[in-house]
Amino acid sequence: MSHDTLPRPVRTDRPPVRPPAGRRRRHWSRRSNPLAGLGSVIWLVIVIVPIYAMISASLTHQDQALGNNALKPPARPTLDNYNTVLHNGFGHFLANTAIVAAAVVVIVLVLCVPLAYVAVRTRSRWSTAAFRLFLLGVAIPAQAVVVPLYLMIAKLNLYDSLLAIILPTAAFAMPVSMLILTGTLRDVSEELYEAMALDGASATRMLFQLVIPMAKGGISTVVIYSALQAWNGFLFPLIFTQSDGPRVLTLGLFNYVSQFGVNIPALLASVVLSGIPVFAVYLVARRALVGGLMGVGGK
Repeated sequence: MSHDTLPRPVRTDRPPVRPPAGRRRRHWSRRSNPLAGLGSVIWLVIVIVPIYAMISASLTHQDQALGNNALKPPARPTLDNYNTVLHNGFGHFLANTAIVAAAVVVIVLVLCVPLAYVAVRTRSRWSTAAFRLFLLGVAIPAQAVVVPLYLMIAKLNLYDSLLAIILPTAAFAMPVSMLILTGTLRDVSEELYEAMALDGASATRMLFQLVIPMAKGGISTVVIYSALQAWNGFLFPLIFTQSDGPRVLTLGLFNYVSQFGVNIPALLASVVLSGIPVFAVYLVARRALVGGLMGVGGK
């Protein structure tokens, strides 16, 4: 073996290779952002403090509600306010609100999913014009059309019923739902449609076997959005109902002001109870909500 072919010794005493200082600074800045952390803490305090004050006041006796500091824990916590609310029609209001929310979600999904599918797959000028006209509902406030809606509800003999709340609420939830669903469906690959078309699939089969499974994120977002619209609605229950039969939570809370007078702890206890279902739904479906909203713009 010649001297040129002998293996060279491997040096093990070389110092480790370090990235340039600029790269280290950029890497550190991506991993930590003190300003963002400080802003998050401030925002968390802004959100938590009112919730804490509301829960604390709901556990306070009526004679201590106005005299104590709002941030001071109650000296003698009590559940009498929750007992008062639960024995004054809260369960009835909660059941009506759940029925309205479920019906609104069903109506919005049954109508908006096929309409969004047609708007995305149809490439004609008429389809585009109809879709843009449909989205004008986003710019129309409910207060501007409440009088015509009242006349329509009265002529259809739906006044003072749950349908008088369900139908307008679903109608005003549909434009934003269409916007979310069309943005989600535009992300479905064209090759998938072509593959199913080559297999002889009809438009209905594509809708149920391709579009709906691929649009689960957008559909989940629409479900949460329309349910919250129905759960928090106040104008339509106030205008289109009169008796206690079809009364929902928001209007029931409004009635507690006169029913309990200045009984602020009982009113806040009803607010806490009405917010628990919404908070539970948000904890379960928050990822689907964020993911669906991120796809609104489409490609």
